[in-house]
Amino acid sequence: MSRLNIPLDALTSRMNFSGRFDGLRSQSLSTRFANLRPISEFLDVKRLSKPANFGEVQSRVNYNLGYFSSNYAAVFVMLSIYSLITNLLLLFVILLVVGGMYGIGKLQGNDLEIGSWRATTSQLYTTLLVVAIPLGFWASPFGTVLWLIGATGVTVLGHAAFMDKPIESAFSEEAV
Repeated sequence: MSRLNIPLDALTSRMNFSGRFDGLRSQSLSTRFANLRPISEFLDVKRLSKPANFGEVQSRVNYNLGYFSSNYAAVFVMLSIYSLITNLLLLFVILLVVGGMYGIGKLQGNDLEIGSWRATTSQLYTTLLVVAIPLGFWASPFGTVLWLIGATGVTVLGHAAFMDKPIESAFSEEAV
């Protein structure tokens, strides 16, 4: 049986994903959410419509990913918070690791002394690792990340495909 080869670069080049996220790394968090569109514009039911063909879907997705990018980032953040609230064990493991690293860092390389008991920083890091790794696997972070990717993809691409462009942008494209 022959393998099925899917040309991913052909799909991503048609959707113009190659340079879409390059500017995200160079921005601060405050400038990222500076152009957050109002919720009445983001959830405008009057502009929802079924696209006629794939060309229109592609045009809408390209326009809306740029226009509502901050809103989509906020949707991702909200879905991330939801996924952590619904997976409390994963939230506990994350807080345990962050708190443990912070606490060990506060020792500034000195040993932890409690009464006559003494632990070096390498012993503390090893203990944190031995406790956090099994708990981390038990908390199913891969399932949570895959759910987050799927939920964000369906939400964002669904909104971008079904949200029609504003009338002003439709007229600006036709004037050649």
